[in-house]
Amino acid sequence: MLGDSRGSVEVAPESAPSPGYAASDAQRWVAEPGKKSYRTPFERDRARVLHSSALRRLGAKTQVVSPGTDDFVRTRLTHSLEVAQVGREIGRALGCDPDVVDTACLAHDLGHPPFGHNGESALNELADGIGGFEGNAQTLRLLTRLEPKVLDAQGNSVGLNLSRASLDAASKYPWLAQDAPIIHGHRTGKFGVYADDAPVFDWLRQGAPEGRSCIEAQVMDLADDISYSVHDVEDAIVAGHVRLDMLDDAETRERVIGYTRQWYLPHTEAAEVAEALARLEASQVWVRGSDGSRAWMAALKNMTSQLIGRFCQSALDMTRAIYGPDPLTRYAADVVVPQETIVEIAVMKGLATTFVMTTENRQPIYQRQAEILHELVQALEQTGERHLEPMFAADWRAAADDAGRLRAAIDQVASLTDGSALSLHHELTR
Repeated sequence: MLGDSRGSVEVAPESAPSPGYAASDAQRWVAEPGKKSYRTPFERDRARVLHSSALRRLGAKTQVVSPGTDDFVRTRLTHSLEVAQVGREIGRALGCDPDVVDTACLAHDLGHPPFGHNGESALNELADGIGGFEGNAQTLRLLTRLEPKVLDAQGNSVGLNLSRASLDAASKYPWLAQDAPIIHGHRTGKFGVYADDAPVFDWLRQGAPEGRSCIEAQVMDLADDISYSVHDVEDAIVAGHVRLDMLDDAETRERVIGYTRQWYLPHTEAAEVAEALARLEASQVWVRGSDGSRAWMAALKNMTSQLIGRFCQSALDMTRAIYGPDPLTRYAADVVVPQETIVEIAVMKGLATTFVMTTENRQPIYQRQAEILHELVQALEQTGERHLEPMFAADWRAAADDAGRLRAAIDQVASLTDGSALSLHHELTR
C-alpha cells in the first residue's frame, strides 16, 4: 500500500506552471529531480497520459455500442479524445491551464472496465465486500499505482506520478464511498477513491475544500456530458437505431421524456423536459430524416458541432456573467450551467438511452456480459496468480489477505479490453 510519508516533495526543475497556479500545484507525489525540460509540468502530465497503455486500451473498450460492430461508432478512446478537445477549449476560455484540463479529459475514462457501464456494475457487485468498484476510483488507482511509469524509493509503483493539479482535475468525485454526499435524500453511489488509495488522495487534495471539485475537474465533467450526449445520438442515428422524425409519434416522444427523467432528471417535471426537447427540435440544425447521402451526413455533423457549441457557449456565458473576465483556476470559481442547458443535455442522453441502451435486444447481451465478468473473476480467484499478468500477480503475492487478492484480480479484469476479456474467459472456462 502507498505510504503517506511522501507529502513533503519538491517541485521538479521543469518550466514554471502557468499563471494562476502555485508551485504546490505542480508538485508530484514522488519528486523527480533532474527532469529539466522545455515543457511545463502540466505539458508533461498530458504526455504521460497520452502515451499510457491504459489510454491505448480504451480503443477496444465499449462506449455505448461494442467496438467492432460498426466502423463508425465511438470507442472509449475516440470519446476521450473528443472530450479532451471540448474540455481544452472550455478550459482555455475560462483561463484554466489547457493541459491540466486536457490531461483530466484524456484520463477520465481510464478506469472503466470491459463492456462499459454494464461491466462497471458487474465488478461493483463482485467487489461489494472490499469497498466496491467505481470507474472514477479505478482511474485514480490507475494513475497513482497501476500504470507503470515511476517508482518510489522503496520500489513501489506510484503510477504516472502526475502533478497535484492534474490529479485533482481528474477527480470527478473527490470523496471516499463512505463520505459520498446525500442528494435528494439518498447517498450517491459515486465516489472517486478506494480506502487503500486514501494516502495519495489526501496528498493531492491538500488545501482543497472538502467535497468540492476544482474548476478544471468541473470543465472535464461538463465536456464529458456534452460530448457523449451529442455523440451517442449521432452514433445511434448513423447506426440506424433512430431517426429524429420518430419523435413525431406521441408514444415515442413520451418514452424519451420518461427515460430522460428516470435516468438523468428524476426531480424534474415532465413539462420542463418536453420544453427542452421542443427547443432542440426548433433549432435550424436539427436533422429529422435519414438518407445516408453525403449531404445528409454533412448536415448531421453540423448538428453535432452546433449543439456542442450551443451547450459550451451557454455555460461560458453564465460562468463569466457571475465571475467576470479574469482567469479562473483551481478553486477560484465554479462552472455554472444554465438550467435550460442542463435539461437539453439530459434530453440528448435520453434519446440514446431510449433507442440504444434500453432496447429489448440489448438486454440478453448485457446479461451475458455481466455473467462473463462474474465467471472470469471467480476463475481468477480459484486459480490464484497463475493466470494473472505479471504485474497483477505480484500484487496478488504482496496482498495481506483475501480482500487484497480479490482486488488484484479485479484490477486485472478491469484493465482488459472487451475482446481480451472474452478471450481470457474462454481460456479459463472451456
